[in-house]
Amino acid sequence: MKEIRGDAKNIRSMLSGVKFSIDYYQREYRWEKKQVIELINDLCEKFLDSYDPNHDRGEVQNYGHYFLGSVIISAKENQKFIIDGQQRITTLTLLLISLHRQLPNDDKQSIASLISARKFGKHSFNLDVSERLACMNALMQGDTFDEEGQPESVVNILNRYQDIEAHLPDTLANDVKNSESKYNDALPYFADWLTENVHLVEITAYSDEDAYTIFETMNDRGLSLTPTDMLKGYLLANISDTAKRNDANDAWRSRISKLQELGKEEDADAIKSWLRSQYADQIGHFEIIGSEFHRWVRSNENKLNLHTPTDFSSFIVEDFNFYAQWYKFIRIVADNLEDGYEAIYYNSDNNFTLQYPLLLAPLRHTDTEDEIKLKIRIIALFIDILITRHIWNGRSTAERSMRGKIFPIIMSIRGKSVDDLARILTQRLAEDTETFMHNNLFSLHQQNGPQIHRILARMTDFVEIGSGKPSHYAEYKQRGNKGYEIEHIWANKYERHTDEFSHPLEFGQYRNRMGGLLLLPKSFNASFGDKPYSEKLEHYFGQNLLAQSLHKKAYHHNPGFQKFKEQYGLAFKAHDKFKKDDLDQRQALYQSLAQKIWDPDNLESIANGQTP
Repeated sequence: MKEIRGDAKNIRSMLSGVKFSIDYYQREYRWEKKQVIELINDLCEKFLDSYDPNHDRGEVQNYGHYFLGSVIISAKENQKFIIDGQQRITTLTLLLISLHRQLPNDDKQSIASLISARKFGKHSFNLDVSERLACMNALMQGDTFDEEGQPESVVNILNRYQDIEAHLPDTLANDVKNSESKYNDALPYFADWLTENVHLVEITAYSDEDAYTIFETMNDRGLSLTPTDMLKGYLLANISDTAKRNDANDAWRSRISKLQELGKEEDADAIKSWLRSQYADQIGHFEIIGSEFHRWVRSNENKLNLHTPTDFSSFIVEDFNFYAQWYKFIRIVADNLEDGYEAIYYNSDNNFTLQYPLLLAPLRHTDTEDEIKLKIRIIALFIDILITRHIWNGRSTAERSMRGKIFPIIMSIRGKSVDDLARILTQRLAEDTETFMHNNLFSLHQQNGPQIHRILARMTDFVEIGSGKPSHYAEYKQRGNKGYEIEHIWANKYERHTDEFSHPLEFGQYRNRMGGLLLLPKSFNASFGDKPYSEKLEHYFGQNLLAQSLHKKAYHHNPGFQKFKEQYGLAFKAHDKFKKDDLDQRQALYQSLAQKIWDPDNLESIANGQTP
């Protein structure tokens, strides 16, 4: 083996003025939404542990540090080829692009130099892969990019960038009182911390053979035991009877194998959800389980009633097996629209990972399958209402800010019957002062576009299903060139509205209100988006029913829609013109529509065996 170098570097020194390459035989960029969100949550939590809005920016250098792992490099042909670490470097680059687009102009250049560089008249990105260049340029410039026919890595890059854009602002704003101005103040601090206080170790070998030897050594030695492996070893070691230990081992392996079929690290996520749902009785324990569940179990034998070998055996064969089985059921319906379990799917769309321990909390071994499924449906609907209200009222729904609210609810519903569960959660929603009617100024802004897109998809789908049409939610929620886009009923033309607005800023704020928005195919916006309302109205009639409802023809020979309108008492009406007062009426309509979709009374309906 030739010379091996190991250098600890922060992100700035790792990426500044450096160009990494990837050999043609390297695997694609394959990180999924889950990995990206976990990375963002970890980074933001570490940053927010130190951040204070009253700090001077220079104090960031004293904030806590974060280690992001190692990157293995093969230095050859005067280039640096990444052998291990491509996934993290690619994701970090996407995160830096997102920050670059949101930071004030004075801070952009500092970030730009870590993303790309121009040498000898040629522009290239820090991760220099020719097939990704057009896509990365489009992201950097804020342009759209058609994924049709693109390689797997490019498609994943586009999707993961959307995940970052959707999740980063919400996560970063958690401890900044959800104030947009304070959030904007925090962003440069976060960028400084990310580039200066987040570290990696760059391990450089001078041949592919040596680099791969290092990679295999780091991944094949005993240090690669996972927390799941360590928990299994600890539990089995406390079962003295050989036959019982073998039975427990078989049960564990069978259940873990089934969980791993769901995806990477699903076994660990299932264990975290199980322990949080049944055993955490302090918020601190709830958080520790999220990072060190194997150590937490060892330290809390009494809390878990682990006293005898039989206790340890039952803990695996009965307790873990039961909750892991239902965790798998929940995860499957979270990825697929299943009748009766749509709310779990919607909550997953909103990246609400805390739904899993909450859904498991009231389940008991003695419940019938019907009782378990009713409990799951009631809680899922409760979560759907809760987080949509939060979004409507400008509150964060990221895990960090929601833990303190979700944990007491978990404690209050453990082991409850179907009827008690519905009563407790309905009361919890009744105590919530921030409902849909509380905020008549709900508007689109830079950070909530994906959330508003999903709400509009739900509203559009609700109207159509209620009018006797099939569901198209899975279609409406899709974004991108082949998907749907938020349509402003008013084009961004202030000069057309000077009779009602005295300043472009006032017009812009009003234009972004929820009542002035629709969800339409991206191609529609490209063709008609800038046209006056009078010209767009006829074309709206050819779109989904929520858009059609602006047109008087929607109310003729449409008995399904008329029945829906009357059943729910909704003030749908045609608008021949769309002035300020029309937008106000539409805003009130959307508020009423949201109240019907996310109605707390539906919890009791489910408990009584009715379809809400």
